[in-house]
Amino acid sequence: MRLEAAISDVRLIEPRTKLVRAGEELTQSTLLIEGFMSRHIDDRKGLRQLVAVHVPGDFVDLHGYPLKTLDHDVATLTSATIGIVPHQALAAIEHDAPDLARKLWFATLLDAAIHRAWLFRLGRLDAVGRVAHFLCETNARLVVAGLSDGRRFALGITQNDLAEICGLTDVHINRVVRALREEGLCFFRSSLVEIPDLTRLAARAQFDPAYLYIDEEASDALVNRGSRQ
Repeated sequence: MRLEAAISDVRLIEPRTKLVRAGEELTQSTLLIEGFMSRHIDDRKGLRQLVAVHVPGDFVDLHGYPLKTLDHDVATLTSATIGIVPHQALAAIEHDAPDLARKLWFATLLDAAIHRAWLFRLGRLDAVGRVAHFLCETNARLVVAGLSDGRRFALGITQNDLAEICGLTDVHINRVVRALREEGLCFFRSSLVEIPDLTRLAARAQFDPAYLYIDEEASDALVNRGSRQ
Protein backbone atom coordinates (compact mmCIF):
# COMPACT_ATOMS: atom_id res chain seq x y z
CA MET A 1 0.00 0.00 0.00
CA ARG A 2 1.30 3.42 -0.94
CA LEU A 3 0.62 4.97 2.47
CA GLU A 4 2.39 2.16 4.33
CA ALA A 5 5.37 2.58 2.02
CA ALA A 6 5.45 6.29 2.93
CA ILE A 7 6.12 5.48 6.61
CA SER A 8 9.80 6.08 7.28
CA ASP A 9 9.83 4.91 10.90
CA VAL A 10 7.59 3.21 13.46
CA ARG A 11 8.00 4.25 17.09
CA LEU A 12 6.61 3.20 20.47
CA ILE A 13 5.93 6.30 22.56
CA GLU A 14 5.35 6.48 26.30
CA PRO A 15 2.12 7.95 27.75
CA ARG A 16 1.99 11.71 28.33
CA THR A 17 4.73 12.42 25.81
CA LYS A 18 4.59 15.68 23.85
CA LEU A 19 5.46 15.05 20.21
CA VAL A 20 4.76 18.42 18.62
CA ARG A 21 4.89 21.86 20.19
CA ALA A 22 2.86 24.78 18.91
CA GLY A 23 4.85 26.96 16.55
CA GLU A 24 7.68 24.56 15.76
CA GLU A 25 8.46 23.86 12.11
CA LEU A 26 7.20 20.50 10.89
CA THR A 27 8.75 18.24 8.27
CA GLN A 28 6.72 15.10 9.04
CA SER A 29 3.26 13.95 10.10
CA THR A 30 2.13 11.25 12.52
CA LEU A 31 -0.06 8.24 11.75
CA LEU A 32 -1.47 6.69 14.93
CA ILE A 33 -1.26 2.90 14.79
CA GLU A 34 -2.11 1.95 18.39
CA GLY A 35 -3.17 3.91 21.46
CA PHE A 36 -4.75 7.32 21.98
CA MET A 37 -3.34 10.77 21.33
CA SER A 38 -4.58 14.31 21.86
CA ARG A 39 -4.20 17.81 20.59
CA HIS A 40 -4.40 20.46 23.26
CA ILE A 41 -3.91 24.12 24.08
CA ASP A 42 -2.54 25.34 27.42
CA ASP A 43 -3.78 28.47 29.14
CA ARG A 44 -1.48 30.95 30.91
CA LYS A 45 -1.63 28.87 34.07
CA GLY A 46 -0.51 25.76 32.21
CA LEU A 47 -3.93 24.09 32.33
CA ARG A 48 -4.84 22.08 29.25
CA GLN A 49 -7.91 22.18 27.09
CA LEU A 50 -8.05 19.12 24.89
CA VAL A 51 -9.28 20.08 21.42
CA ALA A 52 -9.05 16.64 19.79
CA VAL A 53 -8.62 13.01 20.70
CA HIS A 54 -7.24 10.61 18.11
CA VAL A 55 -7.88 6.89 17.78
CA PRO A 56 -5.89 4.23 15.88
CA GLY A 57 -5.94 4.85 12.16
CA ASP A 58 -6.00 8.64 12.48
CA PHE A 59 -3.47 10.94 10.84
CA VAL A 60 -2.93 13.06 13.94
CA ASP A 61 -1.33 16.13 12.39
CA LEU A 62 -1.88 15.76 8.67
CA HIS A 63 -2.89 19.43 8.53
CA GLY A 64 0.71 20.21 9.51
CA TYR A 65 1.74 19.26 5.97
CA PRO A 66 0.28 22.37 4.27
CA LEU A 67 0.46 24.60 7.36
CA LYS A 68 4.08 23.71 8.30
CA THR A 69 3.43 24.69 11.94
CA LEU A 70 0.58 24.04 14.35
CA ASP A 71 -1.22 26.37 16.76
CA HIS A 72 -1.50 23.62 19.39
CA ASP A 73 0.50 20.81 20.97
CA VAL A 74 0.27 17.11 20.11
CA ALA A 75 0.83 14.47 22.79
CA THR A 76 0.13 10.86 23.66
CA LEU A 77 -2.59 10.10 26.20
CA THR A 78 -1.65 6.43 26.49
CA SER A 79 1.32 4.46 25.27
CA ALA A 80 1.15 4.64 21.52
CA THR A 81 2.64 3.18 18.38
CA ILE A 82 3.03 5.74 15.63
CA GLY A 83 4.19 5.81 12.04
CA ILE A 84 6.29 8.76 10.86
CA VAL A 85 5.44 10.03 7.38
CA PRO A 86 7.84 12.65 5.99
CA HIS A 87 6.22 15.58 4.22
CA GLN A 88 8.32 14.76 1.17
CA ALA A 89 6.47 11.44 0.96
CA LEU A 90 3.12 13.25 1.25
CA ALA A 91 4.17 15.58 -1.56
CA ALA A 92 4.96 12.55 -3.73
CA ILE A 93 1.52 11.06 -2.96
CA GLU A 94 -0.12 14.37 -3.83
CA HIS A 95 1.67 14.37 -7.18
CA ASP A 96 1.59 10.68 -8.12
CA ALA A 97 -1.52 9.25 -6.42
CA PRO A 98 -4.41 11.73 -6.69
CA ASP A 99 -6.99 9.18 -5.47
CA LEU A 100 -5.05 8.62 -2.25
CA ALA A 101 -4.45 12.37 -1.93
CA ARG A 102 -8.23 12.93 -2.05
CA LYS A 103 -8.67 10.36 0.74
CA LEU A 104 -6.14 12.23 2.86
CA TRP A 105 -7.98 15.47 2.11
CA PHE A 106 -11.19 13.75 3.21
CA ALA A 107 -9.46 12.86 6.49
CA THR A 108 -8.69 16.53 7.17
CA LEU A 109 -12.28 17.50 6.34
CA LEU A 110 -13.56 14.79 8.70
CA ASP A 111 -11.27 16.19 11.39
CA ALA A 112 -12.92 19.60 10.90
CA ALA A 113 -16.39 18.02 11.16
CA ILE A 114 -15.42 16.44 14.48
CA HIS A 115 -14.21 19.83 15.70
CA ARG A 116 -17.61 21.35 14.89
CA ALA A 117 -19.30 18.60 16.88
CA TRP A 118 -16.98 19.34 19.82
CA LEU A 119 -18.02 23.01 19.67
CA PHE A 120 -21.67 21.98 19.77
CA ARG A 121 -21.01 19.62 22.65
CA LEU A 122 -19.22 22.22 24.78
CA GLY A 123 -21.60 25.05 23.90
CA ARG A 124 -25.01 23.40 24.09
CA LEU A 125 -24.94 20.24 26.19
CA ASP A 126 -25.01 19.93 29.95
CA ALA A 127 -22.25 18.08 31.77
CA VAL A 128 -23.82 14.62 31.49
CA GLY A 129 -24.65 15.24 27.83
CA ARG A 130 -21.08 16.28 27.06
CA VAL A 131 -19.57 13.12 28.48
CA ALA A 132 -22.26 10.94 26.91
CA HIS A 133 -21.65 12.58 23.52
CA PHE A 134 -17.89 12.05 23.71
CA LEU A 135 -18.35 8.39 24.64
CA CYS A 136 -20.84 7.86 21.80
CA GLU A 137 -18.45 9.52 19.37
CA THR A 138 -15.48 7.49 20.56
CA ASN A 139 -17.50 4.28 20.39
CA ALA A 140 -18.49 5.07 16.80
CA ARG A 141 -14.94 5.80 15.73
CA LEU A 142 -13.65 2.64 17.40
CA VAL A 143 -16.39 0.52 15.80
CA VAL A 144 -15.14 1.71 12.41
CA ALA A 145 -11.56 0.90 13.48
CA GLY A 146 -12.63 -2.58 14.63
CA LEU A 147 -11.84 -1.80 18.26
CA SER A 148 -15.37 -1.75 19.72
CA ASP A 149 -18.24 -4.20 19.46
CA GLY A 150 -20.67 -1.30 19.81
CA ARG A 151 -21.17 -1.82 23.53
CA ARG A 152 -17.73 -2.22 25.02
CA PHE A 153 -14.32 -0.73 24.31
CA ALA A 154 -11.01 0.03 25.97
CA LEU A 155 -10.35 3.70 26.65
CA GLY A 156 -7.10 4.14 28.52
CA ILE A 157 -7.61 7.72 29.64
CA THR A 158 -8.11 9.14 33.12
CA GLN A 159 -11.15 10.91 34.50
CA ASN A 160 -8.99 14.04 34.52
CA ASP A 161 -8.49 13.63 30.75
CA LEU A 162 -12.23 13.21 30.37
CA ALA A 163 -12.78 16.41 32.35
CA GLU A 164 -10.41 18.35 30.08
CA ILE A 165 -12.10 16.94 26.97
CA CYS A 166 -15.55 18.00 28.19
CA GLY A 167 -14.66 21.30 29.85
CA LEU A 168 -15.42 20.12 33.38
CA THR A 169 -13.64 20.17 36.72
CA ASP A 170 -12.27 17.05 38.40
CA VAL A 171 -15.03 17.20 41.01
CA HIS A 172 -17.74 17.64 38.39
CA ILE A 173 -16.53 14.74 36.24
CA ASN A 174 -16.80 12.39 39.22
CA ARG A 175 -20.45 13.39 39.64
CA VAL A 176 -21.14 12.93 35.93
CA VAL A 177 -19.58 9.47 35.78
CA ARG A 178 -21.62 8.49 38.83
CA ALA A 179 -24.81 9.88 37.24
CA LEU A 180 -24.24 7.89 34.04
CA ARG A 181 -23.71 4.76 36.11
CA GLU A 182 -26.78 5.33 38.29
CA GLU A 183 -28.96 5.94 35.22
CA GLY A 184 -27.69 2.71 33.68
CA LEU A 185 -26.40 4.57 30.63
CA CYS A 186 -22.69 3.83 30.83
CA PHE A 187 -20.13 2.22 33.10
CA PHE A 188 -16.64 3.74 33.00
CA ARG A 189 -14.26 1.69 35.13
CA SER A 190 -10.49 1.42 34.85
CA SER A 191 -9.83 1.49 31.12
CA LEU A 192 -13.06 -0.17 30.02
CA VAL A 193 -16.23 1.57 28.87
CA GLU A 194 -19.46 -0.47 28.83
CA ILE A 195 -22.66 0.86 27.27
CA PRO A 196 -25.72 -1.24 28.22
CA ASP A 197 -28.11 0.67 25.93
CA LEU A 198 -26.52 2.73 23.17
CA THR A 199 -29.87 4.12 22.02
CA ARG A 200 -30.55 5.69 25.41
CA LEU A 201 -27.01 7.02 25.72
CA ALA A 202 -27.20 8.55 22.21
CA ALA A 203 -30.53 10.18 23.08
CA ARG A 204 -29.11 11.66 26.28
CA ALA A 205 -26.14 12.95 24.28
CA GLN A 206 -28.17 14.28 21.34
CA PHE A 207 -25.69 12.21 19.33
CA ASP A 208 -26.17 11.77 15.59
CA PRO A 209 -23.21 10.03 13.89
CA ALA A 210 -23.88 11.74 10.55
CA TYR A 211 -20.95 14.14 11.04
CA LEU A 212 -18.57 11.16 11.10
CA TYR A 213 -19.53 10.36 7.49
CA ILE A 214 -19.65 6.61 7.92
CA ASP A 215 -21.98 4.58 5.72
CA GLU A 216 -25.71 4.57 6.45
CA GLU A 217 -25.86 0.95 7.60
CA ALA A 218 -23.07 1.51 10.11
CA SER A 219 -24.73 4.73 11.33
CA ASP A 220 -27.99 2.88 11.98
CA ALA A 221 -26.14 0.15 13.84
CA LEU A 222 -24.35 2.68 16.02
CA VAL A 223 -27.62 4.26 17.13
CA ASN A 224 -29.64 1.06 17.51
CA ARG A 225 -27.20 -1.73 18.30
CA GLY A 226 -27.25 -1.16 22.05
CA SER A 227 -30.97 -1.83 22.36
CA ARG A 228 -30.81 -5.05 20.35
CA GLN A 229 -28.07 -6.85 22.24
